Amino acid sequence: MIDLRVEVAGVTLRNPVMPASGCFEITPEQERVFDPAILGAIVNKTLFLRARKGNPPPRIWETPGGMLNSIGIPGQGVEAFIEHKLGALSALGPPLIVSIAGNSVEEFCRIAGIIEETGKAQLLELNLSCPNLNDGLHWATRKETLFEVVSAVTQATSLPVAAKLSPAVTDIVEMAATARKAGAAALSLVNTFKGLAIDIEKKRPLLGNITGGLSGPAIRPLALYCVYEVYKRVDIPIIGMGGITGWRDAVEFILAGATAVAVGMYNFVNPLVMAEVIEGIDRYLVANSFSKVKDIIGLAHRI
Repeated sequence: MIDLRVEVAGVTLRNPVMPASGCFEITPEQERVFDPAILGAIVNKTLFLRARKGNPPPRIWETPGGMLNSIGIPGQGVEAFIEHKLGALSALGPPLIVSIAGNSVEEFCRIAGIIEETGKAQLLELNLSCPNLNDGLHWATRKETLFEVVSAVTQATSLPVAAKLSPAVTDIVEMAATARKAGAAALSLVNTFKGLAIDIEKKRPLLGNITGGLSGPAIRPLALYCVYEVYKRVDIPIIGMGGITGWRDAVEFILAGATAVAVGMYNFVNPLVMAEVIEGIDRYLVANSFSKVKDIIGLAHRI
């Protein structure tokens, strides 16, 4: 019997597979073909304190190796989420990771407190790729702002915190170490890479918000590198993500040092991909004579 259990920030997952934030929605149609209870964890679309309209269209553009998105994280805000969605998500069974974001430290802390009070979340994921109101820069692009927001949230809640880091930095290891020093109990690596597409006939950007986040297979080697380097130098659990399209990709991330993996864009291509990843990891462990998935975490470093 293969043991797929892993532990992230003190939270035990039945297996290391989960959706990336914003890339998986539980619908009656989907539940007829896919049981979300098999997942290691459930992750919601990032929450803000108040309702948001999102960015102007077009919001999505397909690229040869993935997808550019400039959604802008529209939503009804944290109170509406609690009223309409939180109960259903927590009832699915797997631990619930609630992804939150804010335009100020105060907003992050307030949302964290509201979510903790519900008693339904096991882990908070801080989406740090949104701009702060002081200078418009993303929280995760400078050590000072990263430390400020992570330390504030970890002091404001007893829930463990995972910091979702941006790859748009000079040294991802330095940022990971900063997040850990600030109190993060885990890291999500990595968020999308900023990109651009231009309509050569109209001679203007294709996305309504000009730039977007690139996800998909094109970024997988870059994301793997980030996971590999951080695992080597920072002692903290990693949720690896970026371009996972199947179980082989997931195994790569685990061998590089990820304790768990999150599947993003490819859920839109294949709604069954996460089930296939779980089954594939199990088969890989059997074929390679491992009894526990924990035994292969970071194994690529032992050369």
